[in-house]
Amino acid sequence: MSDRFLDDRRSGLEEAFFAQQNEELRRRIADAGAQSDRRAALAAASHIQDPAVLDRLLQLGLSAGTLSALTLVPLVLVAWADGDLSDLERNAVMEAAATEGIHQDHPSHALLEGWLRVKPGPQLVAAWKDYVRALAQPLDLEARRQLEVQVMDKARQVADAAGGFLGLTSRISVAEREMLSDLSAAFHPQA
Repeated sequence: MSDRFLDDRRSGLEEAFFAQQNEELRRRIADAGAQSDRRAALAAASHIQDPAVLDRLLQLGLSAGTLSALTLVPLVLVAWADGDLSDLERNAVMEAAATEGIHQDHPSHALLEGWLRVKPGPQLVAAWKDYVRALAQPLDLEARRQLEVQVMDKARQVADAAGGFLGLTSRISVAEREMLSDLSAAFHPQA
């Protein structure tokens, strides 16, 4: 009887182990499929086909629904350029977001709020530069220039929001100017 009991127990443990392994495999397959679906949706929304760029954007929590938040990355980065985010800069970024149609119920709003709460790391800068390079690559020189002006003018407005001292100094700090220059360079991949 004890041999039968041990055989039954061993058999039950094996079945439980393989059921757990099968469930883990099923979950990994489903996750891989979902990742592939998210990558395909992001590729369709962004017109970017480079899998490495798409994966980097996905790792940052971006999706087809939150892609519009990328247009605001330069504003966020310039606002944080001097290491501190003032209320005036925060308000300027949020006003720009509202102008772009990113309101509280928009999927990009929560992402933007997070970037304004905690200074984004260098991976966001790198992902944004990859995004701009991929976006600008097929454009002719004039279209690329127009895109750069449109994006960078908004970033300059944020830099201008809290700068200066009694109108006696430049409203844009050295750190903000350096960030603007660094971001602007992404529009010129061959330069």
